[in-house]
Amino acid sequence: MKQLHKQSSINHRRDEEMSMGPTAPYSPKTLKHPRSLPIPRSINYLFKEQRLLFILVGILIGSTFFILQPTLSRFGPSEPNSFSVPRSFSSGLPQRDQVSNFAQYPPINHGKLGRVPAGIPRKRSRIVVTGGAGFVGSHLVDKLLDRGDDVIVIDNFFTGRKENLVHRFGNPRFELIRHDVVEPILLEVDQIYHLACPASPVHYKYNPVKTIKTNVMGTLNMLGLAKRIGARFLLTSTSEVYGDPLEHPQKETYWGNVNPIGERSCYDEGKRTAETLAMDYHRGADVEVRIARIFNTYGPRMCLDDGRVVSNFVAQAIRKQPLTVYGDGKQTRSFQYVSDLVNGLVALMEGEHVGPFNLGNPGEFTMLELAEVVKETIDSSATIEFRPNTADDPHKRKPDISKAKELLNWEPKISLREGLPLMVSDFQNRILNEDEGKGLK
Repeated sequence: MKQLHKQSSINHRRDEEMSMGPTAPYSPKTLKHPRSLPIPRSINYLFKEQRLLFILVGILIGSTFFILQPTLSRFGPSEPNSFSVPRSFSSGLPQRDQVSNFAQYPPINHGKLGRVPAGIPRKRSRIVVTGGAGFVGSHLVDKLLDRGDDVIVIDNFFTGRKENLVHRFGNPRFELIRHDVVEPILLEVDQIYHLACPASPVHYKYNPVKTIKTNVMGTLNMLGLAKRIGARFLLTSTSEVYGDPLEHPQKETYWGNVNPIGERSCYDEGKRTAETLAMDYHRGADVEVRIARIFNTYGPRMCLDDGRVVSNFVAQAIRKQPLTVYGDGKQTRSFQYVSDLVNGLVALMEGEHVGPFNLGNPGEFTMLELAEVVKETIDSSATIEFRPNTADDPHKRKPDISKAKELLNWEPKISLREGLPLMVSDFQNRILNEDEGKGLK
């Protein structure tokens, strides 16, 4: 029985081997056939049903539209008020948001304004004016607000006065910050007009260390702010960087003749250092800077007793006091009206040239000639009193403004005899109010 069972199992195994056919010889390492890399499903999806073609056609149509759109817009009618907000919509907004167009608060453009083509509304800028409560600064603030900009004034009120800006306190686009630029400040603006520094001999000699700190540390802080936020920076330097000039008239290429250890050097050398800082930030940190060298300026809102010759003569003539002339009165100065200076500063800021630029009126007067003009304007019976000259007082001062004429298309328009009566009217009102205030005490 066991032999029969063994024989049948052998036959059964033979039948299975015959049905399976001949087997391949055994190989310890079978070769695997190379497999093609799988195609990602996203790419496979794009190539099916010509989807890629439709995507390319869509991109082409969109690109064509954006290329041709500026050209087509020129043929359309100009609608300056086409983006005005309906009255029903604006009535429910706070006063600051009641705007005439949707471009009221544009994104910050980091100072790269350039020239605005004719017919296109100018975008509003956010601008900080250091020393904006002062004589020149307050007039600059007026111009910037009148053209529609948002203005932030920074002032420590050492020489600035709130009265110069009180007429702007109700304007929602105006802000006033009491701050000393010797300390850093963080703001987000497009442009920085840096005017902060006492500019008259009486004021800058009062605290010479504070004056040079304002020129150096204040300028350093504002340049650092301009670097961080990408703002364009304008420095108001001075004709005092020329010192007692040996060149007449003075061009921007003249390096000056300055006493570095004199009574006026805190201001003269301070401004020269400020110019150095501005140019170093421009070359080393790519900060957009502009440098203006301002010559003698007069007009309303000057301090009554700041020691500058025009304000001295006008205040003395109104008060029936002798006009004080220092030295022999043959020193010469050039006097520009404040509105001409403000126009020059704005032209410089909006232009594409770094400078420095002389901003002044080339009309030259001796101190005695100026005294005669003041007498003609206010009181012909006024007398002149001579006093010893002050230290390091320049003998001649006259700007060469050919560079500003050529590159900024700027030159002063108002002569001394036209501008002086406007200043006299302002001084008369303030001196009258001052006298009335003293009478009430």
